[in-house]
Amino acid sequence: MSEKYLKEYEAGYTPKLVMEEASRCLLCHDAPCSKACPAGTDPAKFIRSVRFKNFKGAAETVRINNVLGAICARVCPTERYCQQGCSRSGIDKPIDIGRIQRYITDFEDACKMDILEVKKPNGKKVAVVGSGPAGLSIAGFLAQDGYKVTIFEKEAKAGGYLRYGIPEYRLPTPVVDKEIKRIEKLGVEILCNHPVEDLKALEKEFDAVVVAVGHSKGKMLPMFEGKRFVKTAVDFLHEAKRRKGNIKVPANVLVIGGGDVAMDTVTTLKLLGVPQVTDVVYETFAEFKASKKELQNSQEQGVSIVDGYVPVALKGKKVVFQHRFIPAKLEVKADLIILAVGQYTEAGKLGFEVNKMQEVTNASGKVFVCGDIGSGEKTVVYAVRSAKEVAYKVKKYLGGK
Repeated sequence: MSEKYLKEYEAGYTPKLVMEEASRCLLCHDAPCSKACPAGTDPAKFIRSVRFKNFKGAAETVRINNVLGAICARVCPTERYCQQGCSRSGIDKPIDIGRIQRYITDFEDACKMDILEVKKPNGKKVAVVGSGPAGLSIAGFLAQDGYKVTIFEKEAKAGGYLRYGIPEYRLPTPVVDKEIKRIEKLGVEILCNHPVEDLKALEKEFDAVVVAVGHSKGKMLPMFEGKRFVKTAVDFLHEAKRRKGNIKVPANVLVIGGGDVAMDTVTTLKLLGVPQVTDVVYETFAEFKASKKELQNSQEQGVSIVDGYVPVALKGKKVVFQHRFIPAKLEVKADLIILAVGQYTEAGKLGFEVNKMQEVTNASGKVFVCGDIGSGEKTVVYAVRSAKEVAYKVKKYLGGK
C-alpha cells in the first residue's frame, strides 16, 4: 500500500483551473489575506499577477518573500491564516491560496527560473545549527545579503522535519531536495553528519551563530515508558518517510493525540493499509488544534476519532481513558500504540539559556535562536517568519543595513 503513501493526495491546478480560481479574487486594495500571512508571502500580489497571466511576476513575488515557497504551498494550514482573512469568505468560500501558490512554484520549477540573487560578499560569516525550515530559511535570507553561511546538520541529509517528519503524500521528498538546492545555489554550505555539541568553537570561528534545531523529539508519557509496543509519532513518521512507506504495521493501531502530527500519523497509517486506526484525543472537537483540512482528510480515510478523553491507566496493551467533563470511561486495546502528545527540543545540550524575550542569556551576544525554540506557532510558515525576524537581528548586530 506504499503507493498511496507516496502519491500527493491533493492534485495541483491545471492552467485553466488556476485562472478560474484567481478570477474569483476581489482584488482588495488593502488585502487582508496578505496581512494574515505569517511569512509575508503577499498572496494578494501573486494572485493578482496570476489573474493577469503574469506567472513570472507571481513566481518572483512568492520566491523573494519566501525562500521555501514551494514547501509552504503544500503544508501551510492556510485556513488559519491567509484564507481566514480572505474577503471572498463573505460571499461563498475563500480563495484556495495554497493551491494557487503551488501552481506558481511548479511553474517556476518547470521553467527552471532562477529568481533569487546574491549581493556582493560582505566578509561576514554566520553559522546555522540545524537545517530544518527555520535553518534553511535564515540561511537563504542572509546569503542573499552577502553573508557567508554554513549550516551544521547532524543527520545524513538536510531538511530536518521537512525530510524526516512530514509524510510523503503531503510533502514529496523531491520538492524538499529542490528547495535545498535553491538555497545552496546562493552559496550556502551545508555540512551533514556534523552534530554540534558545543557552541564555543562556532563562536570563535564565526561572526554570528544561529541555533535552529527545532522540536525534533517526541514526548513519552510516564505510563508508556519502556513498552516495546509503544512509540512516538515523530519516530513513526521518520521511519515511514525514510523507508518510503515500506514498513510493517499491525492491523490494529491506537494513536493518542489531536494535533497536526497526530493527523499525519493516522492518515499515514490508513494509506499504508492499516484497517483499524483509532485516535483518542484530549481536546474536544470544539478545541481541536489540528488543521481542519488535515482532520477532514483523516476522517475521509476512515480513522475513528474519539474526543475529550485522557489516558489514566495501561493494562497490558489496553489503555484506559477517562473523559474530561463527563463520568465516562473508554478502554481501547491495540497491537501498536503511537503517542502524538507533543515534542521537545534538545537545544539545552548546547549549553545556552533563552529568556522570555527569546534572547540568549548565558553566551556571547553573537548567538541567536530561530524557529521552534523561539516564539510563535510550531509550523513551517512560522519558521519562515521567525527566520526573517532573526535575520534582521543578525544583520543589525553585524552592522548591516
